[in-house]
Amino acid sequence: MYYKSDSDVTSWALSSPPPSPKKPVYYVLTPSSDGDKLSSMLATPVFNSPVESSSHPSFARYSGGSSATRYVGAFRLSSGRQAHRERNDQDWAECQMIEEEGSDDDLDDDEGLTRRGKIILASVTFVLILIVFWFIIWSASRRYKPDIVVQSITIDHLYAWVGLDRTDVPTKMITLNCSLTIDVHNTAQSFGIHVKSSPIKIFYSALPIATGQLKKYYQPRKSRSTVEVIVRGAKVPLYGAGIDLVLPTTNTKVPMHLHFDIRSTGYVVWKLLWVTHRRHIVCRFTVDTASPSKLIMLPIDACTYT
Repeated sequence: MYYKSDSDVTSWALSSPPPSPKKPVYYVLTPSSDGDKLSSMLATPVFNSPVESSSHPSFARYSGGSSATRYVGAFRLSSGRQAHRERNDQDWAECQMIEEEGSDDDLDDDEGLTRRGKIILASVTFVLILIVFWFIIWSASRRYKPDIVVQSITIDHLYAWVGLDRTDVPTKMITLNCSLTIDVHNTAQSFGIHVKSSPIKIFYSALPIATGQLKKYYQPRKSRSTVEVIVRGAKVPLYGAGIDLVLPTTNTKVPMHLHFDIRSTGYVVWKLLWVTHRRHIVCRFTVDTASPSKLIMLPIDACTYT
């Protein structure tokens, strides 16, 4: 092995350059707009520049550390305050703009609601006035009821016999032909009426033996008319209802009655407003089988009008 002597070590140490000191790490600090990072910024370490000597620690501590720190801190503090002030001004302007826009919208909404409310109020008022007006006209027109009177019944043919029904069952049969005279008086002064009736039925012992109906017609205002309705029944089986009914050769009075309704409709304001009246009429009369072909006048108390 090769051993170095003291002279060799000394000559190598004198000939070799001294080792260069370790270069410090530098941090480049840039101004920031965030004022909240001021505390962290002040805590950032500051290192000496390369020209500073390691043999002057006081210079590095006072000159390099304190002055640089104060300069950087003051610069960042002023920058942070200015940025914070600008941001506050911008936020305040935006808030004012939002409030103004919101207030305009509120005004527009209020104006729209007011206009809409006025339209609704006007519509409701018009409808109420129209309803009241129609009700007044309808009440005034309602008083004009048509006068209806059943004047007479003319028996054209009445015949009863014992025969067979459709199932060849022996029973009493009846045939009746008659005409009914009705007087209708329209008392309305401003409108005509449309008159029609339900089926007119003549009953014998609760059994319908003849049927007829009034055809619909128009009657002018303040007018009177007489209408005639044909009521007929042919070969109607009576079954148990014809016990008291005998042949025409016997002088017998047969009780009968008729039922029907008459309806009148008057259009007061075109077809927008109309008035309707209905009368239910029941008349009782007797028929003499010895002379059935005769005119039967009906007195006032013979009929009921409801």
